[in-house]
Amino acid sequence: MHARATKFHPTISGFSMTILKPTKLLVLTAALLSGTPFAAYAADYTISVWSGGTGDTSNYRYDNIVLAAEVLEREAAIRGEELNITVETQAFTGWEDFKQAVTLASEAGNAPNIIVSGHEDIGAWSQAGLLRPIEDYVDFDAWPLSQIYPNLIDVASFDGQVWGIPQDAEARPFFFSRANMAGIGYSEDDINALPAKVLSGEYTLYTMLEDAKKMQEAGLVEAGKGFMPRVSNGTDYWQFYQSFGGEMTDAETGKLLLDKAALTGMYQFFADAVAQGVVPATYLGSTWDAWHEAVATGKAGAWHGGTWHKAEWETKWGLEDFFGDVQATLIPAGNENGRANSITHPLVYLLSTTGTDDDAAISAELISIASEPRFNALHAVKSAHLAIGTEEAKVALYANDRWTTEATTNLLPHVNAIPNDPNLAPYWTAMYKGLEASWTGTTSVEDAVNTVESEVTAALGDKIIVR
Repeated sequence: MHARATKFHPTISGFSMTILKPTKLLVLTAALLSGTPFAAYAADYTISVWSGGTGDTSNYRYDNIVLAAEVLEREAAIRGEELNITVETQAFTGWEDFKQAVTLASEAGNAPNIIVSGHEDIGAWSQAGLLRPIEDYVDFDAWPLSQIYPNLIDVASFDGQVWGIPQDAEARPFFFSRANMAGIGYSEDDINALPAKVLSGEYTLYTMLEDAKKMQEAGLVEAGKGFMPRVSNGTDYWQFYQSFGGEMTDAETGKLLLDKAALTGMYQFFADAVAQGVVPATYLGSTWDAWHEAVATGKAGAWHGGTWHKAEWETKWGLEDFFGDVQATLIPAGNENGRANSITHPLVYLLSTTGTDDDAAISAELISIASEPRFNALHAVKSAHLAIGTEEAKVALYANDRWTTEATTNLLPHVNAIPNDPNLAPYWTAMYKGLEASWTGTTSVEDAVNTVESEVTAALGDKIIVR
């Protein structure tokens, strides 16, 4: 975790303000937009920004708020006004400590003005009164918010209101070592054809297990490294549930949905991976450093991760030729009931209830400016995330970056997101506990699935549908 407080002075020009909704044209905002002479108006604001899950390559999650403050100050100066904005930033690399800090700060009444968190927090935090609906402070029909992908706005919504602005997008691909695939007989054309074969369902998760085992038998990778999944709980594992036909919500009622057949298929797949020796029974809980080192240096056969991992592998783990060494696809289908898929987990800018409405109005304007295509492209390209809007995909920095362009074209159209339903937490906890139990052999797959059913129905009652 690191923190920073910075005073900014005008250095950037050429941007226009977003017009706020009339219901929130408060005293400060009205003055800023009215052309009040400099001598008649001056304002000083301190805006705090906390960002979770933010490493060295993701600094623009908060630095774009810093840049936006410079823009807003310069715009005010051109109108003959004095606006001074101090932006205080704090980045948390982990999620648990971040979310605990936000919760404790909110209870104490001193949460940050702007929170950068996963969209799945919207449901619980909005119901707890921690957030202001951002739709009350911005105009989604005006630039730059009008060009944000509608499905990302949907991801930032809950209970009929838009609570956040998407800060980024991503996909969570499946990766293959090109060298190790070639080592078991795949030609370059075969490897290049993998994305299409995964999408069509011709290449499945079980095909991958066969290939991973061949790599180990050929001595290309060590035993237990043919397949290297995520080492801890995370959104990624819902992808495997979907690979076997699972849906997280019921289309008709909107309630959470537990598909026992899909969960059985998912658990059985990982139990089979252990039985075939391509991943250890004790694998979960391994260190992230060991995982990154293995997948970035050709010591793994196949694995799954995020689009953003490319940047980390290159900057921290010495991967020099990503496209020459790695092939990326969607997560393969597990059986005929499932589909190739990927889950996106957009982070979102959220407005807390801390401070005055003037604080919130300024914070919302900073978020809007930070969402402009060139600003957001800085984050996307540096951190290997994906565009939040149509115009960002046209920005030269983004359009000329091969990874972001290919991921936008080949992966992003096939992603979905976990629901913002605040009742997801006990379901998610039970799902992962069942995965651990069946993976390690502590219980059978059948018993693990039945335990999940018992736990979620006890916790959620009629808030979840079991089929």
